[in-house]
Amino acid sequence: MTTPITILLVEDDEGHARLIEKNLRRSGLSNEIVKKSDGQSALDYVFGTGTRQGAGMASPLLILLDLNMPGLSGLQVLERLKAEPRTQRIPIIILTTTDDRREVTRCYELGCNLYITKPVQYEKFAEAIRELGLFLTIVTVPDDC
Repeated sequence: MTTPITILLVEDDEGHARLIEKNLRRSGLSNEIVKKSDGQSALDYVFGTGTRQGAGMASPLLILLDLNMPGLSGLQVLERLKAEPRTQRIPIIILTTTDDRREVTRCYELGCNLYITKPVQYEKFAEAIRELGLFLTIVTVPDDC
């Protein structure tokens, strides 16, 4: 029996976060979605630190990560998670407006599993998220991710 995967959505733009969750649900995705609006709270959630002190590491996870956030950037979060043996296998999908080839290359070098550039047009963005949701309904990750 597989354990349900929790999706950690790390997005500082509340409008984008609502749009992402709404269209993931429209695709039939029923997984728990935990939203965090900055990199530090995402790391606290994963590692059970800060306000989650003593909660233990959240598992199993799949992370949807924006790059452009105030404070701790998505790139810094990715680097930290992939450098830590306990979290390096967590699937991380970069979901950002940045399409700079150097950023894309850097994210893959750091270990992201997929890099998706958010379309600028609302309907294309919504459709891309629905398609991502369909993809996520068939994803399986190890229990220790």
